[in-house]
Amino acid sequence: MRRFDWWDSAGVALRGLAEARGDGARAPCWRWRAGRGQWRLAAVFLGARPRTAMPLEFELCPGRRVGGAQPCFIIAEIGQNHQGDLAIAKQMIRMVKECGADCAKFQKSELEHKFNKKALERPYTSKHSWGKTYGEHKRHLEFSHDQYRELQKYAKEIGIYFTASGMDEMAVEFLHELDVPFFKVGSGDTNNFPYLEKTAKKGRPIVISSGMQSMDTMHKVYQLVKPINPNFCILQCTSAYPLQPEDVNLHVITAYQSAFPDIPIGYSGHETGIAISVAAVAMGAKVLERHVTLDKTWKGSDHQASLEPNELAELVRTIRLVEKAMGSPVKQLLPCEMACNEKLGKSVVAKVTIPEGTVLTLAMLTVKVGEPKGYLPEEIFDLVGKKVKINIEEDETITEDAIENHVKKVKC
Repeated sequence: MRRFDWWDSAGVALRGLAEARGDGARAPCWRWRAGRGQWRLAAVFLGARPRTAMPLEFELCPGRRVGGAQPCFIIAEIGQNHQGDLAIAKQMIRMVKECGADCAKFQKSELEHKFNKKALERPYTSKHSWGKTYGEHKRHLEFSHDQYRELQKYAKEIGIYFTASGMDEMAVEFLHELDVPFFKVGSGDTNNFPYLEKTAKKGRPIVISSGMQSMDTMHKVYQLVKPINPNFCILQCTSAYPLQPEDVNLHVITAYQSAFPDIPIGYSGHETGIAISVAAVAMGAKVLERHVTLDKTWKGSDHQASLEPNELAELVRTIRLVEKAMGSPVKQLLPCEMACNEKLGKSVVAKVTIPEGTVLTLAMLTVKVGEPKGYLPEEIFDLVGKKVKINIEEDETITEDAIENHVKKVKC
């Protein structure tokens, strides 16, 4: 390939990269490097959209930040597991609060905006059905605007954050009017870019699930939301109920952390039990969502993949325990280890009798639990070649005052 052809191809590639990144950049500029006798690609993306960094930590709810070193924010997804009963919904909000979760979340739909007419009119004969048609079923489970206001008021009274997934654009409008602290985007709307753009423009923090999506789609989601609203996070999610362990793919959390290092990453789980969700938090999930129920045997397809009160309480306790255990990345001798170190920590001792003036060799030294404490085992090689200034009996600890011109190292 001629040099000009090569650089021309590079220009096409870089232009494609700019388009893929969504930088809005112009084509790269060609410049002649005087005196060098060759074409150079300047690759100056003039007019590109600035790539401003977003905070890794932000306020998701008033007074509650997520990301960074903040504790995991635990969302208890009540969804529509309330059976369409307002009293049960309130009971579930209180249960979520008592179990220690941070937020009680529901699902809000404006049915005529979420489904077309035929979808609502189709027969629904499932054992989970609350009506003859899918529309009747959904209407039974859907709370009115006034009922949502009542639930929000109740959550505020008992002291827990309250929000809902807006399952269509009109539902988002209502939730915005309701002044929820953040929007939750369900997996079914994650690639609904007009919906996502309108939601982002509301200015509230956003939690976005990623079930049924590809990494390519999630890059597009990131590029769409980022310039509009920097306060959002992405949750790894697999949309199956209940979810089998082999389909969880917790490694996607790590992939998201690498691909989107400037936003918090979380996990929305539909598996049974709590172990996988705890593992997700240990891997760095800063927002965790799990469906909850009062009884897994109730009618409804979500109940089997939901946590009952005892499980939710155990999940919260275990997460908080694991967060404590994550501790610091600094490895050092801790105060809590001092007693064990005093009892069992080893020192360099004399393997044989060592007369005053002897130059130490490795054959003269060994390591034992000694009294008093002396040189650490890791310092044994540093002692080789040093001269002793006193007589040292066999099996005695080698102490600092026995070594000529040798200062004991301070262990950090």
